[in-house]
Amino acid sequence: MKSNTILFGLSVLFLPALALGQTQKAAVTPIMAGKSIATVPTESGQVRGYIHNGTFTFKGIPYAKANRFEAPTKPDSWTGVRSSMTYGPVCPMDVTTSTNDEFEFPFHHDWGYTNENCLSLNVWTPQLTAAQKRPVMVWLHGGGFTGGSSVELPSYDGENLTKKGDVVVVTVNHRLNVLGFLDLSAYGDKYKNSPNAGLMDLVSALQWVKQNIDQFGGDPNNVTIFGQSGGGAKVTSLMNAPSAKGLFHKAIVQSGSYLTSFTESDLAKKVSAALLAELNLQPSQVDSLQKISYERLNEAGKKALRKVGESMKAEGRPTFGLGWGPIHDGTFLPYQLTEPAAMALSKNIPLLVGSTKNEFAPFMPGTRDLSMDAAKANLQKKYGDKTEAYLAAVKKAYPETVKPSDYIDFDIMFRTGTIRQAGQKAVAGAAPVYAYLFSWQSPVLDGAYKSMHCMELPFVFDNISRCEEMTGGGKEAHTLADKMSRAWIAFARTGNPNHKGLPTWPVYTAETGSTMIFDTVNQVKKHHDKELLEIASGKPL
Repeated sequence: MKSNTILFGLSVLFLPALALGQTQKAAVTPIMAGKSIATVPTESGQVRGYIHNGTFTFKGIPYAKANRFEAPTKPDSWTGVRSSMTYGPVCPMDVTTSTNDEFEFPFHHDWGYTNENCLSLNVWTPQLTAAQKRPVMVWLHGGGFTGGSSVELPSYDGENLTKKGDVVVVTVNHRLNVLGFLDLSAYGDKYKNSPNAGLMDLVSALQWVKQNIDQFGGDPNNVTIFGQSGGGAKVTSLMNAPSAKGLFHKAIVQSGSYLTSFTESDLAKKVSAALLAELNLQPSQVDSLQKISYERLNEAGKKALRKVGESMKAEGRPTFGLGWGPIHDGTFLPYQLTEPAAMALSKNIPLLVGSTKNEFAPFMPGTRDLSMDAAKANLQKKYGDKTEAYLAAVKKAYPETVKPSDYIDFDIMFRTGTIRQAGQKAVAGAAPVYAYLFSWQSPVLDGAYKSMHCMELPFVFDNISRCEEMTGGGKEAHTLADKMSRAWIAFARTGNPNHKGLPTWPVYTAETGSTMIFDTVNQVKKHHDKELLEIASGKPL
């Protein structure tokens, strides 16, 4: 990842505390690395990181190990000190062979290197001491349940968030796609945990945090899990997993409220059977799956998903949601999302949930330079005699609407998902829910990116300078990032995102619909887009 680190010349300060167990904050100096610097004991052995601008940084620490399609177990112990200064491998996934130049520019991906031995995590902390208990923020990366990693985007770097809030930040790699969610439970007890192995990895990571994070200055009894897109869906999944209960205490879902149900086990088993058939394997040969190359396994998995999808279409069944992801296996995920027992699991977990105004809409071809006449013609095809009501509802929800594209390229799916998830969670006697909408518009590329999917990430992590291709790096962006990152930190600390830099942020209820709008001017609105969403979705909220 690139870094716009500010060098502090030759004014290097001493770190006398390092030799005495590193109990004091490190002095600000660009890089400090060496045998006696940033060493921490863990249950598996000592790790050594480095200090960057005063922040203790550790990368690639193994939190578990796992055989293919089996539950994770504790990592192997080691003697001596393990060097932990670079990111660990990422889970194998489809290889990226080309990108759209304009779309790739703001993301600045780092694809990392792949290896199935990918169960590692990274830690940023202001201080190495168990004496002071800091809130712990555990980040779950995006990419659905099929791709991505903790190193993928420059916004994921935890240093600035650690500095800003005196918190400990942890980011995690885990198994994805066919490696994390192939249900082989029908083929013997050995594979009983295969349906949700990728989520079980995350539980193991949280168990590692509970057992070790105090050595990094963190409070194992004040852990917030937060994630965006697929990471947000992982947060939701863990809120429904009994084995994760007690391992985290607050939850943040960013542009991830798209899960409406977990894949049913009978459907997941059809995919697994189709995969075996693709590889010409009998059920008795299931162990062969542990030895074939990932490339063959991945290709067979994709073909199996297509074949099951085709058979579902032939039966007149919807195929939306068919793919690798959490499975309602009756064990790790014993309930569907809306069952009372599922809701009870996370009843006492405060939730912060939201989305961005535009999400994927700016990527839609042909929307950027539309004339108003062309925009109205497109809307007429979709909404017919409701077009004028739709246009008025857009202007009511977003008075700042000016460009023709502004009428058509805002998000419906994630916003309605946010309202659904917030409303389901905000029940009497439950922990509070806070809702937000990120509507700030990036000035980059003549404003083409707007508030697209992932746009809020540099603001949450206070990484505007690291992500100038996405944010523009201007004063306005830095000001908003300060306010947003402080809200996330306040929520991680207390379960309430309010702080002096924001207007009062009330809890969300289905009746009030109170939502914090993050923009150049931050404000709370109540059901501001209800009419618009109902027209656009064709159904009441």
